[in-house]
Amino acid sequence: MLDQPMLDQPLGRLARDIPGATRVFREHRLDFCCGGKKLLGEALRERGVSPQQVLPDLQRLVATTDEPNDWDSIDNQTLINHILQRYHQQHREQLPELIRLASRVEQVHGERSDCPHGLARLLQKMHLELQRHMLKEEQVLFPILQQPVTVPVRMPVAMMREEHDQHGEALAELERLTHDIQPPRGACNTWRALYSGLAQFRDDLINHIHLENNVLFPRAESNTRGEGQ
Repeated sequence: MLDQPMLDQPLGRLARDIPGATRVFREHRLDFCCGGKKLLGEALRERGVSPQQVLPDLQRLVATTDEPNDWDSIDNQTLINHILQRYHQQHREQLPELIRLASRVEQVHGERSDCPHGLARLLQKMHLELQRHMLKEEQVLFPILQQPVTVPVRMPVAMMREEHDQHGEALAELERLTHDIQPPRGACNTWRALYSGLAQFRDDLINHIHLENNVLFPRAESNTRGEGQ
């Protein structure tokens, strides 16, 4: 039986409140980070996915979860520290090695039609843009959100959301170049290591954006509601 209330909830809220829901959404290519405000039912219609393909998995997760993924109970300082240590630091370690591996694959296997031509260049661009984005958060937005008093954040949050959308577009291009990060038959160990790292990077970046777009930023926007009025 369909769970209409669940279909009427935003993807971002479901991803935040149901541990494991992000995996289900990724399997069906439902954008819960940049598209987190879209209702589940609407997102399923747009993707041409039947609710029966998704709702049982979500309901099973709800039934078997011992404790909720209650990000709302975590203070800004703790949440920001988690983002910095789990994602900012991770991205800085991941991308240089992924760029090196991609350059090697393109150099050695460039004659193959299934070689991901342009991947190293795309990763270099993503690396530069992510570095700039994370520095803005670390030097401007996060210090504001850690202050004990309410400070206007509408403009910096809007800028970060816009850049998140750009990161999402870059991920879509990455998936296009790599056939959804699926190594071709006969791929060498370096090629397979590259795609394994890309899959982890994609998941990390999606979860990173999800935590900010659907947990941290709405909290900040709620605290400064009416700003500029």
